[in-house]
Amino acid sequence: MRNGAERNESAEVRAALLRLRRASGLPVAFGGLLSGSGRFRIEELTGTATTALRGLHIDTGNGLGGKAAARSRPFAVTDYHSSVVISHEYDAAVAAEGLRSVLAVPVVVRRRVRGVLYGALRQPLQLGDRPLSAALEAARELEQALVVQDEAERLLSVARQPTAADPVMWEEVREAHGALRALAQRVGDPLLRQEMLAACGRLAAASGGSREAAPVSLSPREVDVLSCVASGATNAAVAEQLGLRPETVKGYLRSAMRKLGAHTRLQAVVAARRAGLLP
Repeated sequence: MRNGAERNESAEVRAALLRLRRASGLPVAFGGLLSGSGRFRIEELTGTATTALRGLHIDTGNGLGGKAAARSRPFAVTDYHSSVVISHEYDAAVAAEGLRSVLAVPVVVRRRVRGVLYGALRQPLQLGDRPLSAALEAARELEQALVVQDEAERLLSVARQPTAADPVMWEEVREAHGALRALAQRVGDPLLRQEMLAACGRLAAASGGSREAAPVSLSPREVDVLSCVASGATNAAVAEQLGLRPETVKGYLRSAMRKLGAHTRLQAVVAARRAGLLP
């Protein structure tokens, strides 16, 4: 049974493939992430007529996707079966699906190839700029989603460790929490943004706040501002990080302080932590 992280990764790959198909006009898209050293597994398919490609293990360097992974750059062929620029270990699966023109784009996260996305036609036609641009954009969005997911999982792992009571370690968690909330506001995909904010909520809950005070409800932006303030950022720095005006930051901070019954920035941060709103 796959764990939650793997299920989330699969969901992100499916979303990326749907975006690729929609933006490129290509009828078929498929792909997958690394499943072991030097190979990745095709797990997600959309627009396919068979399951011939599902579960196919692609070794780095082999076939079109393996070449894209090995070179960390996109490649495309007009006719997969007759192409002389790729090896042909996977011809049977490609033929079973009836694919001819195929492109492959690597998914590179922190300079490491994590998987490959494919788009394909069932006719031997030259693929233009539109499909390639769409595939590159889908790969970039998937890369961003994986970075966020990796960071959230890392921070949650830190929070669960017995050494999480270490003040230095908790400061790292708190700084990353603020950065993650700020990043969420720049993500265009509303579902991904919601997932990021949910991960932030789990981090805050992991802090073990006492929640003895009456429940407090802060707006997402008020929590964003307090997250940055908690790391020692000035109003000007908070404004730059969140893409807001300094006066707007002051307004959110005043509102949060009023709701928390705090008279200073520090009191507001402490009260928010006690309420489980910040880690």
